[in-house]
Amino acid sequence: MRKTAAVIMLILGIVLSLAGLAALAGGAVAMAVGTAQGDGFFTTGTARLSVPSHALTSPRLDAIGEGVPPQLPFDVGTMRLRAASVDPGKEIFIGIAPSADVDKYLSGVYHSELLDVEMQPFRAEYRDIPGASAPALPARQTFWAASASGPGQQELTWDLAAGSWSIVLMNADASQGVSATLQAGARSGLIRPAATGLLVGGALALVVGVPLLIFGAMGLGRHARTPAGPGAPGGPGMPSGGYAAAPGYPPPGNPASAQSGPSPAPGYPAGMPRPRGDNAGAMERAPYPARLTGELDPGLSRGLWLVKWFLAIPHVILLIFLWFAFVVATIVAGFAILFTGRYPRALFDFNVGVLRWNWRVAFYAYAAAGTDRYPPFTLARTGYPADFEVDYPERLSRGLVLVKWWLLAIPHLLIVAALAGTAWTWRAETTDLGTTYERTTGISLLGILVLVALVALLFTGRYLRPLFDLVLGINRWIYRVMAYTALMRDEYPPFRLDQGPQDAPPPALPVQQAPSPGPGSTPGP
Repeated sequence: MRKTAAVIMLILGIVLSLAGLAALAGGAVAMAVGTAQGDGFFTTGTARLSVPSHALTSPRLDAIGEGVPPQLPFDVGTMRLRAASVDPGKEIFIGIAPSADVDKYLSGVYHSELLDVEMQPFRAEYRDIPGASAPALPARQTFWAASASGPGQQELTWDLAAGSWSIVLMNADASQGVSATLQAGARSGLIRPAATGLLVGGALALVVGVPLLIFGAMGLGRHARTPAGPGAPGGPGMPSGGYAAAPGYPPPGNPASAQSGPSPAPGYPAGMPRPRGDNAGAMERAPYPARLTGELDPGLSRGLWLVKWFLAIPHVILLIFLWFAFVVATIVAGFAILFTGRYPRALFDFNVGVLRWNWRVAFYAYAAAGTDRYPPFTLARTGYPADFEVDYPERLSRGLVLVKWWLLAIPHLLIVAALAGTAWTWRAETTDLGTTYERTTGISLLGILVLVALVALLFTGRYLRPLFDLVLGINRWIYRVMAYTALMRDEYPPFRLDQGPQDAPPPALPVQQAPSPGPGSTPGP
């Protein structure tokens, strides 16, 4: 597949998949609302409204539906209003009419207009409109589209219609001093048809979008794959792990040379028996098959880091969509592993490319700021001073795919949250819809380290090397966990900070010699 065609398929797949998910989410919410609504109304709380004038009017209601036929097989929308006078000895009037007729009726009459209402705590804002005339009795007017008048609680219902409308609340005798309780409700027959349409449309968008996304990702993954060559991971003279095997141990990732025995302990390559004695300590320092590198630029600008976040915006926008594709590709790969034990190679290379691209941008802008060289727009490996690579596993456990990305990863996720997560604070705010909670976040430990290093760079012209090594170690831990939770490896990530720009090569492991044959023993063949 040509790269251009793969890019087009990926873009179309992402757009359709996002639209499909949004439609499904909206449809699910609308269906839940429609089911909860039943044949009744959604109602607000009861509010007490009091004005000293002859009448209280609502702001103009510009109802939707211009051009909608008057007769439809479902209820477009119905409003219900319930009102009762606070004074039991007074009758109340409530009505809905075209705004032009209401303005003519109350012209020259002292009345009030409701501007805003907040429910918790309740607060209403009014605007008084002066006048000297006394209004005619409201119930005798003929322009009302719907009205109710009398003692006690009065109720009216009104089918929404196109036009500009006003709600009027008065005493039935048109006297001054209106004080009443009001409750509003609404229902619509559009909710369930709209929910069904959203669910069907969202499902169709996903049916088309997800395959396009996967085929596009596979095409780009094939283009992003690094060719194996002499000395390269997987190339001649090197095992698939990218490092020469230590004496006495099979090369990592090579199932053909795996020794039989009990399941390896977490952190050891699959198929390799747990070493003992001196070999155990050496193996615990062996490199993980997901390698992150970053070379510090010796000529860093003192002040460029102040605007790198802005320069990286094009990359951030693209990465938002690439991460969505990454998640979808990981889910598809998870099913493939569950049934075949293999991670589709093209999807593997695509996901590694997304992680590589993300690391280059992070290294440039905010997670290290270790270079002034602008990151390339590619999934493939380049000569950029920051890189990330994961060894492709020939086989993966079918059972681990169900638990390693969440259950087994919990210890690492907690540590990563402490290293790179932000401090949360919560603030409660009361609005018309009730109490809402807003979260604000602080800077992470990794962010503090980078900020300290960059402030020192600003004043001294030097990036403190010990801080850089520590920053790279934290990022290396994070990306190992990301590779593990993205199902790319079965080896459990090590609990250690490997500081410095490069992953250290595996140490030479001492080989346990077999005991020499005793006197009189027959040597084996």
